[in-house]
Amino acid sequence: MQRDQLADFLRRRREAIRPAEVGIADGPRRRTTGLRREEVAMLAGMSVDYVVRLEQGRSSQPSTQLLGALARALRLSEDERDHLFHLAGHRPPPADGAARLARAGLLRMLDLLGDTPALVASDLGEVLAQNRAAVLMAGDHAGFSGDRRYPVYRWFTEPAARAGRPPEEHQHHARSLVADLRVAAGRRSGDADVAGLVERLRAASADFRRLWAEHEVAVRRADRKTFLHPRVGPLLMDCETLVTPDHGQQLLVLTPADADTRERLELLRVLGVEEFPPSFTA
Repeated sequence: MQRDQLADFLRRRREAIRPAEVGIADGPRRRTTGLRREEVAMLAGMSVDYVVRLEQGRSSQPSTQLLGALARALRLSEDERDHLFHLAGHRPPPADGAARLARAGLLRMLDLLGDTPALVASDLGEVLAQNRAAVLMAGDHAGFSGDRRYPVYRWFTEPAARAGRPPEEHQHHARSLVADLRVAAGRRSGDADVAGLVERLRAASADFRRLWAEHEVAVRRADRKTFLHPRVGPLLMDCETLVTPDHGQQLLVLTPADADTRERLELLRVLGVEEFPPSFTA
């Protein structure tokens, strides 16, 4: 671990970011051009004291999870993220379809979307980042571990995962999840992560086995879905999916499909984050 170089890099990246780039208002009382340490801590979900110790070269070796959070908070490019991992004494995450850190450009797009719910997901559906509007609508789903990271796994193995969608949409959504997984499995032929996920799903769910055997293939690009929110009721959303050139990550943008949903989303922004559906499957 190169503590002095790590400290210098983090400090310079913090000072180089404009608050507006991460959705923070640049008020008249701000004396610094970059982010404050407290703002980095808030964005990364860690204590201010730890950010201070990192920048002063006094910290213990940060975990890969903390480094990923810092990379997202500081909007690092892939090269900068890899450099951060090297300085901290860790091997960078793979730069392929299995990458588990949202790309810097997609994170900036999340910020620009503002009050429009949006998220970044892997090609297997794992939520890598969400903006505040998406968290308000469906809860924070960037912290799952193991197979629970994947919406398709939760859908077929956890009955509670279906509570956030109306029963009449269950079959269509199940087919969409399986058809989308088929595309990823074909594109990533020989990938142990994908093959293992499929086999575990086949062992756990007869419904998944039946749909998988039908060999339907479809990339989800645009769809209309209903999310059942426990506080404001049904939210009818149009979903658009933008995919990166290598198909490794995707940006999902959700816009209200009718006036009632627009009003309910406005109410959610007032109510804030308190209670969410049991699971979010885009």
